[in-house]
Amino acid sequence: MMDKLIKNKQGLTEEEFLQHYDAGIYKNPSVTVDMLIFTVMNEEKENYRRLPGKTLKILLIRRGDHPCIGQWALPGGFVAIDESLDEAALRALKIETNIDDIYMEQLYTWGEVNRDVRTRVISSSYMALVDSASLEIKAGQDAADARWFTVNYSLLEETEVLGEKGYLHERIIEIKLWDEEEELFSKIKITESPDGRIKRESIENQGIAFDHGKFIEYAIDRLRKKIEYTSLTFNLMPELFTLTELQQVYEVIQGKELLAAAFRRKIANMVTESDQFTKDAGHRPSKLFRYRAEGKR
Repeated sequence: MMDKLIKNKQGLTEEEFLQHYDAGIYKNPSVTVDMLIFTVMNEEKENYRRLPGKTLKILLIRRGDHPCIGQWALPGGFVAIDESLDEAALRALKIETNIDDIYMEQLYTWGEVNRDVRTRVISSSYMALVDSASLEIKAGQDAADARWFTVNYSLLEETEVLGEKGYLHERIIEIKLWDEEEELFSKIKITESPDGRIKRESIENQGIAFDHGKFIEYAIDRLRKKIEYTSLTFNLMPELFTLTELQQVYEVIQGKELLAAAFRRKIANMVTESDQFTKDAGHRPSKLFRYRAEGKR
């Protein structure tokens, strides 16, 4: 209570200060939310004896208005003056894709000055890993279409460059996205300075709106690290699954093959056996497991 009676250098209490405060003193940047919704899907089997492969996919919307009309972007929108970032993210995702009430975590805030041609826009990005089979995707509002795109993350080049304060670690990452009709890509240059600061910049882009290629690269990098120490991957699994199916999901997210024995030791305390087996034609029955919620994360 005493704080409200303290006067500032102009001799005003907090109440008096607020009565005369001019919110127009500073130019206000716009704030948006952008959502990175990932899933893992089965590829078509070439024959019934082979287990289906899996691919990592991301949900994109085709922009129906300027700027970047016709290009593919992350679902998102502007934050209203009377809503939180989390509320805006859920609202925009529902309006643009018909996805409702999913858990998303805040990923990163993008604040480069000239990242949007309309005005100064700061974007808070969110990420989720979901089971696409439980979702009914439908484009809405200013989205002309909404589709899942397969994701490929490749390291094209890695170098050490001598700078004024020591060696800079530079990497060129290529993000390729495609579906049955279109192929998109973005090349991202990542520079890590000797003091640990990291800068990302788009150096080439085809078909991806704004700077969303950088968002996707960062999200995949984060996703690969996060599944190492959390139960996030189990969001993609049915109630019962084989350890081979679980390993495939880990492999497609991490972008590399894993040794079966080492993988099973790693996840042993996160799963528990059921008394059921697979019944797929052409395969020997395999033990089915379920996620053990009380397991270590």
